[in-house]
Amino acid sequence: MIKVQDIRQKFILIKEQVEKRVLDSYLLEYIEPPRIDEDKLLILVSMLEPLGLSFSKISNYTLATMLIQIALDTHEFISSTPLDEKKRQLTVLAGDYFSGLYYKLLADAEDINMIKSLSKGVKEVNENKILVYQSQAKEIESLMRSMLRIESSLLTKFSEYFKVELWNGFLANLLLFKRLLNERNQFLQSGSSILFKSLEKMFFTGVKNFTEEQQQHLINVCDKYLERSKQTIETELYQLPNLNDFLEKRTIALLDQFQPYVKTFVEEG
Repeated sequence: MIKVQDIRQKFILIKEQVEKRVLDSYLLEYIEPPRIDEDKLLILVSMLEPLGLSFSKISNYTLATMLIQIALDTHEFISSTPLDEKKRQLTVLAGDYFSGLYYKLLADAEDINMIKSLSKGVKEVNENKILVYQSQAKEIESLMRSMLRIESSLLTKFSEYFKVELWNGFLANLLLFKRLLNERNQFLQSGSSILFKSLEKMFFTGVKNFTEEQQQHLINVCDKYLERSKQTIETELYQLPNLNDFLEKRTIALLDQFQPYVKTFVEEG
């Protein structure tokens, strides 16, 4: 039996197992390397680590959940990235392959209830992706709620299964914060992102060439929700049961990446 005491060591070992399965040399000849969200992996390990489970069980449950998360992220990559037809088909197949690995892990463990629980999370993620990608949200709160569910539904179903729901508020806001930060950075760099396309439709329907003032208005809207999530995270972080130092430091480092656009503009000016 592997005896692993340190959460960093557990994180690293499980990450290596994830990489072994998704960074297949044959697949990488044809598709972009799948994205492994290390923050989600750390949250999963952090939720299970205090429960007294063996490393083997922590590894199995976390690995399975990361595989289905990577499958979802791979299919989302197809929706948001221009690809030639062959690469698109192969990327779809890769996502399906990761889903198959997830089912096999939990089926081999004979944990059908876990499969059912995570399947509800997958359904919720996909339903909200449709709302966001088709810009169906009519109100900003509805849009942000969908973004939050896309990022956190799988992990909240995981926490509910293990009866550690106290994590849900923190992890949902942290993952929303990270997604909004990524969408904001993408918009600042390229002038477009999935979130900002929805915001543009919501605030400036029919406008093709956006003024600097209109673009700043959209960024300010995003910043408002980043700030709100940040405040919630800072409050809930220290209410977590058995908060570990590794997660605390990574959370603070992520929060420190955010600077409101107006403040940045003034400082640079």
